[in-house]
Amino acid sequence: KGSWPHVSVVKLSPGVAWRPSRCGSSAAEASATKAEDDSFLQWVLLLIPVTAFGLGTWQVQRRKWKLNLIAELESRVLAEPVPLPADPMELKNMEYRPVKVKGCFDHSKELYMMPRTMVDPAREAWEAGRISSSTQSGAYVVTPFHCTDLGTTILVNRGFVPRKKVNPETRQKGQIEGEVDLIGMVRLTETRQPFVPENNPEGNHWYYRDLEAMARITGAEPIFIDANFQSTVPGGPIGGQTRVTLRNEHLQYIVTWYGLSAATSYLWFKKFLRGTPGV
Repeated sequence: KGSWPHVSVVKLSPGVAWRPSRCGSSAAEASATKAEDDSFLQWVLLLIPVTAFGLGTWQVQRRKWKLNLIAELESRVLAEPVPLPADPMELKNMEYRPVKVKGCFDHSKELYMMPRTMVDPAREAWEAGRISSSTQSGAYVVTPFHCTDLGTTILVNRGFVPRKKVNPETRQKGQIEGEVDLIGMVRLTETRQPFVPENNPEGNHWYYRDLEAMARITGAEPIFIDANFQSTVPGGPIGGQTRVTLRNEHLQYIVTWYGLSAATSYLWFKKFLRGTPGV
């Protein structure tokens, strides 16, 4: 006769319910959770190349804006001098624009912007990249100038003098007397930059161009021009001390951001898409 297979029967105690094993279910849930985490990480990491590409594109626009600004500035600097407007409000849109004035200086009320170094493009080009520099420290001499044709007094940056020539007694030969014609560039007031000391009007030591304060001290209008190099006289300050430069490093930023976008895009593709079926 055939024999029946032996079957073990487990008798459950009263009140104990039978539940199927959850081993397979737990493994499936863990696998699904890991897939969700990987998917979340995948899209979060994609933000890196996308953001870098966006910043590179933004720098392209910034570079266009800066080039237009430089072109506008160059056109102002090279423009023919115009008479100084009688209305000071017109000067707000004329910074770096050459203007011409006629009048006489009041040397008794000189102001000194210091420390300063002389603007000399030829020397700066020759010393570019050198560790040491032959520049000497000094001051810009700012002198009230009474415009005879306008009947108003303005402030004129006559130019640079070395520190040993700041005292006007050491440069009497360069103290222009009588009526003169001047050409200079309009300059607007400055705000104090971080780490720049406060001006010291009592000590006649000016670190930045505060036209309102300078005007109060001298009794002039808050109008300021940088005299051109042709205004220089023997023994006097060296004119032409307008530094007309704008930093334009946007091309470097464009290469940096687009390069970062390309590199991180490659790594993202290699990590998440290269092993995907059908890709």
